[in-house]
Amino acid sequence: MNRDRFTDMACSVARTAALVGDPWTLLVLRDLFLGLSRFDELHRDLGVATNVLSDRLDRLMSSGLVERSPYQRNPVRYRYLLTEPGKQLYGVVMSLLAWGDRYLALDGAPMELVHRDCGEHMTPVVTCDNCGGELHVDDVEVLPGPGGRHAPGTVVIAEMLTGHSGWKPDARTSRDRV
Repeated sequence: MNRDRFTDMACSVARTAALVGDPWTLLVLRDLFLGLSRFDELHRDLGVATNVLSDRLDRLMSSGLVERSPYQRNPVRYRYLLTEPGKQLYGVVMSLLAWGDRYLALDGAPMELVHRDCGEHMTPVVTCDNCGGELHVDDVEVLPGPGGRHAPGTVVIAEMLTGHSGWKPDARTSRDRV
């Protein structure tokens, strides 16, 4: 799959999916969030072919989400650590986990999450960063943003948000941008 097609879209979902929208990549991130950091641990846990795991780790490193650090010199062995942007994907992975627990875990959740601050079992939810209220699809209004444009992958959305068919990227007002 040509992921460059998605990175060029004026859509943050498409650009993020280009980086992490692969099941093995998401599972590598999940394992890193859970504290696994060595290639052999990741390989053993996931049961993925070594070339696939190497490719996903390389992709995560080249995108700045993971860095590697040697933990052994002879032979050289590396630990894979999340960078700050990588750590910021925690909510994305936890949202997928919560959805999977709710709709796909017929025998119950494979893992239980406990919030260290309060000691209670919890389910991840998406909240407003201003008021803390839980967000649902009907609670959010979408407005044109400064980085949007009428382009492949966002044509209909651009027209919907701006009310203009054939929107041009050199529009003067922020209302004409998606």
